[in-house]
Amino acid sequence: MSMTMRIGCLAAGLSFAAIAPASAADFRQPYTVAAPLNVYSWAGPYLGANLGYQWSDVSNSGTEPTGVAGGAQIGFNWQTGQFVFGVETDLQLSGSDDRFAAWQFSNPWFGTLRGRVGYAFNNILVYGTAGLAYGSLHADVLGATESHAAFGWTAGLGLELGLTQNWSVRAEYLYIGLGSNNFAVTGRSHDIDSSVFRMGVNYRF
Repeated sequence: MSMTMRIGCLAAGLSFAAIAPASAADFRQPYTVAAPLNVYSWAGPYLGANLGYQWSDVSNSGTEPTGVAGGAQIGFNWQTGQFVFGVETDLQLSGSDDRFAAWQFSNPWFGTLRGRVGYAFNNILVYGTAGLAYGSLHADVLGATESHAAFGWTAGLGLELGLTQNWSVRAEYLYIGLGSNNFAVTGRSHDIDSSVFRMGVNYRF
């Protein structure tokens, strides 16, 4: 082999050695580089259901109603970058009740209408929520019953995890304070403050 051919072969070998590592790195890159944020979209309408536990305090009664609560929610999200803004309403049925002496109080149903503000880490959404609350307080005193609807406010925090682009699960805590009403069967004014922890599932359209 001539000197010229040897030099040519050596140059070709050095060129291949320099290019090969880069090519291998390029081949591996799609599997090793993390996916960019916000490939998961939280925007749009959604519908879901939830189930949790409620513990409460009824003023001027000595009762602290507790029980399972569950219901449905519907909402809509807007997303700008990693920030998510939304509105949600829900309606719940509750088995919370408690008795003190001759008095028994329960909160058979309640609902909320809330705004939501969150920050998305791709398919993980951390959010705060606050808004209007409403519900019913029911009293039973030796068989004499009375119910009043009341309005109030609510605030809480939540964490939602996107499983697929359409399905997500979440955990949420809400504090709910409903205004007072005068009850003839007790001769007193009563309001109810509640804490609710619940798990839920949503389907986005």
